[in-house]
Amino acid sequence: MAPPRNLRPGFSRRAQYTVFAAYVMAATGALLGAILLTISIIDPRAFASLRGALREATTPISAVLDWGGDGLASIPRGIGDHFGTVSENRALKAREEATRRYLVQARLLNRENQRLRALLALRDRSPMPVATARLVNSSAGSTRRYATLNAGSRQGVLRGQPVRGPNGLIGRIVETSPNTASVLLVIDPESIVPVLRTRDGLSAIVAGQGNGMIEVRSAGIVNVPLLAGDLFVTSGTGGIYPPGVPVARVVKSARDVAPARALANPDGLDFALVERTYLPAPVPRPTPSATPTPRPAAE
Repeated sequence: MAPPRNLRPGFSRRAQYTVFAAYVMAATGALLGAILLTISIIDPRAFASLRGALREATTPISAVLDWGGDGLASIPRGIGDHFGTVSENRALKAREEATRRYLVQARLLNRENQRLRALLALRDRSPMPVATARLVNSSAGSTRRYATLNAGSRQGVLRGQPVRGPNGLIGRIVETSPNTASVLLVIDPESIVPVLRTRDGLSAIVAGQGNGMIEVRSAGIVNVPLLAGDLFVTSGTGGIYPPGVPVARVVKSARDVAPARALANPDGLDFALVERTYLPAPVPRPTPSATPTPRPAAE
C-alpha cells in the first residue's frame, strides 16, 4: 500500500527554505519599518533625507518603466496612425492632381479670354472691319509662309485686304474661295511692307526671310543705325496696310539692314481680323471710243 502524500512543507527542504526566507523578509521589513518610524519620530529631518534619497534612487527606474509602458501602449496607436496617414496621403494626392487639372484648364481659359478681349478691343478700334475669323493652319515647314483663314468671299473677304491680330500685322489676303482665304504672312520672302520707326519716323521696308524671321531695310538713307529694340509700324504707303499697325522689332543692332522678329506670330494665334485696304483701288478710267470721221456727202 502506497504511503499517503504529505502536503506539509516540512517534507521538502526547498519548501522549508522558502518559508524561512519569507519569515526572514517579513521580519526584516517589519524591523526596517520600525526603524524608519522611530527615525521619523525622533529626527524628522533625517527621515526626510532618507525619503529624498529613496526617491532619487527609484525615480529613474520608475521613469524607465513608465517610458516602456507608454511605448508599448503607443504601438497599436502608431500602427493605426500609419495606415490612416497613408490613406490620407493618397486622398491628398488625388485632390492635388484634380486641382492641377482644373488649374491648367483655368489658365487655358484665361489665356483664351485675354486673346479674345484683345481682338475685341482691336475690332472696336479698327474702322470698318470685314470679318473676324480663325487661322486654322500655317505652312511652317516650307520657305513659303502662308496661313489659311476660315472666312472667304461669302464673308466679304477680298484679295489684297490686310490681316492683323492683337499684337500686330499678320499679312494680307492673296487668294479667296467661298469660305476660306489664303494669307501671305509678313515672314514670307515675297512679303514687303512699308514701315516707319516709331521713335523718329524713319522710313524703312520690312521683308520676310522665310525662316520665321524678317529683316528691316532702310529706305532712301544710307548708313542708318538700326538699334536692337527699335519698333516699326506700317506707314500706309502703297495703300494696302493702314498706318500705325505694329509689324516688327529689331533683335540685333546693325546698319541699313537689321534682323527683326514679327510681333504677330501666326503659329501662336487663334483669331485674326480682316480689314479693308487703306486706300481703295483706283477705278479704271473708261477708254474713250474713237470718234467716227464724217464722210463727205455724195454728189
